[in-house]
Amino acid sequence: MKIGYSFWGFLGNGVTNTPDGGRSHRRPFIDALSARGHNIVFLQADRDRLEAGDDLGDVYTFDDGTPGIDVLFLEWRWAIPGRNTTVCGTEGHTCDLHRQAQLINHYTVRHRTPTVIWDKDRTLRAESVWRRSAHTLVCEAALAPTHGACSLLFPVAEDLIALADPVALAAQRRDLVLGYVGNQYDRDEPFERFFAPAAARVDHLVAGKWTKTDRWPHVRFVGRIPFEAAVGVYGRSLATVLMLPERYAAVGQMTQRIFEAVLAGCLPLAPADIRFADRFVPQELVVRSGRDVLERLSYLREIAGTQQHADLIAACVDRLRLFGLSKQVDTLESVLHGLVGTTATERGAA
Repeated sequence: MKIGYSFWGFLGNGVTNTPDGGRSHRRPFIDALSARGHNIVFLQADRDRLEAGDDLGDVYTFDDGTPGIDVLFLEWRWAIPGRNTTVCGTEGHTCDLHRQAQLINHYTVRHRTPTVIWDKDRTLRAESVWRRSAHTLVCEAALAPTHGACSLLFPVAEDLIALADPVALAAQRRDLVLGYVGNQYDRDEPFERFFAPAAARVDHLVAGKWTKTDRWPHVRFVGRIPFEAAVGVYGRSLATVLMLPERYAAVGQMTQRIFEAVLAGCLPLAPADIRFADRFVPQELVVRSGRDVLERLSYLREIAGTQQHADLIAACVDRLRLFGLSKQVDTLESVLHGLVGTTATERGAA
């Protein structure tokens, strides 16, 4: 199929001062689709070239028009006041939302092109018409997606899972007990409950955009770091805490942070109020309070470098198979074939 793919972010490392968690999985996902014979054309701006000066070897196709496609695939964008809701050309404006509206009007509305919406940030309204249209389907990166939506998780390449060596990762010297890479967005509550109490007692580091930190003067915030530097933070850290916005935790939507940490040998502690927490981490790493976090960290420090430590890392690596790239590509292909078939039948009946 020829897939028109709309995303606002990067395929490469991009630039430091921008949020885009999709960098960890977008390119492998697209490359896997291409390897299965699909033709991908990107329909938003080439930010890798325009902002990061990276041409990615000129192996990808970008088109700012409305080329002929079989399916429209949208990484869903939402209104961000003062950024993509302003007039085109004004200072600070990004045109992702306007471009998405143009694509939907042309393909989904006018030509009834089969359309897949990947609501990665859970911002699509429950009453949205796109949840009810016969030629559109919503995917969510959750184990318990909204009724009518399909579960399409953030993927991690199986070869990275296979290459992970728990014994070598356990033996690695780690000067931080606790590390975290990620932005503040809607994470104050789990940060206050689980991370901040432990940070008062152990060597730690928090990288990312955290702008309101006055109530945690003891926490070491270092600001945003380059995308490729995240592995270095996790490679220095014995453990991290998986902190999710409530709208993610309630449906078992785990972010890419889990495989960034685990593949670097950093053990993820999962708050028990994350739905399906024990599917993401071993039961020994599920925590219910800041005290639990401190107790687990004390235990992990005792076993650091031992076979027990390696076994825990191995158990975490094994759970990453839930996010396996091939499995997620299979899911999307099934969705695409079903949607295209339904749309063809609908057009035939008309």
